[in-house]
Amino acid sequence: MTQRSVLVVLFDDLQSLDVSGPVEVFSGAGRLRGDTYRIRTASLDGAPVRTSSGLTLVPDCALADAVTPHTLLVPGGPGTRRPDPLLIEWLRLYAPPATRIVSVCTGALLLAAAGLLDGRRATTHWSVCGHMARTFPAVHVDPDPIFVRDGKFATSAGVTAGIDLALALVEEDCGRDTALAVARHLVVFLRRPGNQAQFSAQLAAQTARREPLRTIQQWITEHPGDDLSVESLAGRARLSPRHFARAFRSETGTTPGRYVEQVRLEHARRLLEDTTGGIEEISRACGYGTPEAMRRAFVKSLATAPAEYRRRFRSGTPPTDRHAAI
Repeated sequence: MTQRSVLVVLFDDLQSLDVSGPVEVFSGAGRLRGDTYRIRTASLDGAPVRTSSGLTLVPDCALADAVTPHTLLVPGGPGTRRPDPLLIEWLRLYAPPATRIVSVCTGALLLAAAGLLDGRRATTHWSVCGHMARTFPAVHVDPDPIFVRDGKFATSAGVTAGIDLALALVEEDCGRDTALAVARHLVVFLRRPGNQAQFSAQLAAQTARREPLRTIQQWITEHPGDDLSVESLAGRARLSPRHFARAFRSETGTTPGRYVEQVRLEHARRLLEDTTGGIEEISRACGYGTPEAMRRAFVKSLATAPAEYRRRFRSGTPPTDRHAAI
């Protein structure tokens, strides 16, 4: 097959894994298929850049000297918070001719700042999806997927999602066998089960600083099917219900009830995606009690019923379920 060029944009304070992860995927495919990809890196002035973890990356050239690539890859990292205006201008002028334009993590913010994602669907790291939607209202931000394809644009969620996206691009370019061989070599999924929303309750909520509230958070996560009422949790923490609810919100930034809702929903999502359990069985395991209660929770939060969610997100053939209409 024709060799495809990949140009990786470098800038100070980028996330090193956003670069090394996809590069390892592309270079791995090249080793298997005979230099399928020609990978180059470039910074604004051709000078070395320092990553957020302290590593120094030495680019091949300056962006001004780079040839228009087949695939342009823009990483993320803290450096996207206050980007160099010259970098944004370069993206605005010189990114569009590329056949594919790819961002990893918060690299999507740079593409959005350049106006390249206007009117398009995109994603980024879960923690900045809200910020991106508010700052760039012309972009249709989807906080759930591991990655999103919209025409020649591809945006991925946080950090390791860049590997998922790169594997999908290799599968598109070289076929499933090559992509699977690379995934096996890197010891990752070819298609990761689930989506980035599975991490939101435990990561979006602050971890309580003090015991016993931190232990209670862990208990909720590990026992979604138990009695998780405020009264029950307060008793476990040896606090009055009123004191417990007030302290929990102060420490975590959310109420006990809301935290329980998020944990149960995410546990149900994982079971629907990764197991063959029936809707009724999963509703009990997640503390909903009945399929109808779980259906209401899914419709409220995800605007879809559990059975439809499973059809959309579960790999392989879904199980026969006597509650398929739920």
